[in-house]
Amino acid sequence: MSRSREPKAPLIEVRASPLHGLGVFAARRIRRGTRIIEYLGERVSHAEADRRYEDKDADDAHTFLFTVDARTVIDAGVGGNDARFVNHACEPNCESVIEERRVFIEAVRTIEPGEELTYDYQIQREVDDPPDVDAIFACRCGSARCRGSMLWPSRRLNERGRSGARSRTPRR
Repeated sequence: MSRSREPKAPLIEVRASPLHGLGVFAARRIRRGTRIIEYLGERVSHAEADRRYEDKDADDAHTFLFTVDARTVIDAGVGGNDARFVNHACEPNCESVIEERRVFIEAVRTIEPGEELTYDYQIQREVDDPPDVDAIFACRCGSARCRGSMLWPSRRLNERGRSGARSRTPRR
């Protein structure tokens, strides 16, 4: 005799966020180390990603782009899933993990039901950033250790453009 199992409740849900727009929230307890969701969307070149958003207002920091490597960007605005709504925080409960050119969001600590999922976007600074780039990419996470910006590193680039930042960072 087989026992029928009740389907598990969804792991996450998307709803309005106090941080920004829509956010992703734990629908049930998520244990540390859980691979929650893959960041999906159309895979394009950096040149194509730039072309798609070249007419975008410079003061609008909202995109669904995620840099995978030197050749590939995921544009979750095209064929994306709920992962595109995970917001930034300076003290996040998740991290992005790139594995075999795929991007996953994983829990770095146990997340309780109702808690918003976040990861540190670590958006790469560029030499040609406008002077107000930190205001454009301002962070509103409210953490006691908030650096005030979604950009990484937290300081501006020097004249040579050297930052020491990691190369595998989301491009949001």
